[in-house]
Amino acid sequence: MPDVLAADLRTLADALVALALGGIVGWERERKQKGAGFRTMMLVSFASFLFVEVSLAAGATGAAVPGSDVQSDPVRAIQAIAAGLGFLGGGIVFRDRAEDRTRGLTTAASLLVVSPIGIAVALDHYALAIGSAVLLVLVLGSAERIERFAER
Repeated sequence: MPDVLAADLRTLADALVALALGGIVGWERERKQKGAGFRTMMLVSFASFLFVEVSLAAGATGAAVPGSDVQSDPVRAIQAIAAGLGFLGGGIVFRDRAEDRTRGLTTAASLLVVSPIGIAVALDHYALAIGSAVLLVLVLGSAERIERFAER
């Protein structure tokens, strides 16, 4: 039992990493007053982390789907996360016919990138998760300036 408790405490510490990395990206979105900001990005990263962690834990304990021979599969959890993000992103993107412009695409894409950051933490790929969060913030922070410069 102490091994399970130690593993759960480490998982909670990792959850804080996933939350923090999502929060960093969300802070950048919040600063620009975008629809999906600090809390949303944190929750997407955290949810993705938890789905994979729970799937891995179920596989490690040999938990099977009741009444079948199917075992837990983290890849299926990741596929389900991607499908869920499609619905979440679809709710953010809309067409503004008055201005002939689509809004929310960058925010939806940000959610799509934040999710694997949480997954990377769940799979103990900390350098990948941290590096991806930093790159995402750099892209979000500089892309708008580059676009404006290119329009001149």
